[in-house]
Amino acid sequence: MSWSRAGLYSLLLLSLFIIQESAVSKINLPITGFSLYLAVLLGLMAIEENFGGVVVGFIGGIILDFSPSADSPFGKWALVLTLVGYVFSLNSESIGDFTDRPASFVIFVSLGSIGTLITFLCFGVLLGENNGALGHNFVMVLGNAFWTLLFAPLLLPPAIKWRQLTLTSRERQ
Repeated sequence: MSWSRAGLYSLLLLSLFIIQESAVSKINLPITGFSLYLAVLLGLMAIEENFGGVVVGFIGGIILDFSPSADSPFGKWALVLTLVGYVFSLNSESIGDFTDRPASFVIFVSLGSIGTLITFLCFGVLLGENNGALGHNFVMVLGNAFWTLLFAPLLLPPAIKWRQLTLTSRERQ
């Protein structure tokens, strides 16, 4: 991943973060909230090749650590999303099978949101944080996956288009 693409990803993710914090998080959806930011970030990490997913995960995690509503230590989101990006990068060939078919890609991103949130909660337990009741966390994770499953078909095509527009001529080959 080139420096210019990393900068463009940073701008996109920062814009999505502002939209998430100022508008989307204020909507009271049934069951639980929805993370537009996390859905697009996981989609971008999944379509990146080699270790681009790690870079995108780290950038996205650093931006998410600045959330005013986050009660977690600074760097926790960066650690979790870098780890998820690393797992995506190691399995990029297998993930390519999912990203080629739109329905399976949406399901993959929804399952990725479940895995990411569970990893976040597990790191919270390791760090001695009070994560709340297990039942509440279970509903929160499944609710986020449900809304991701519903809204991802609208969010992922523009994210894929953004990635295609930011590729350099060397990366297109």
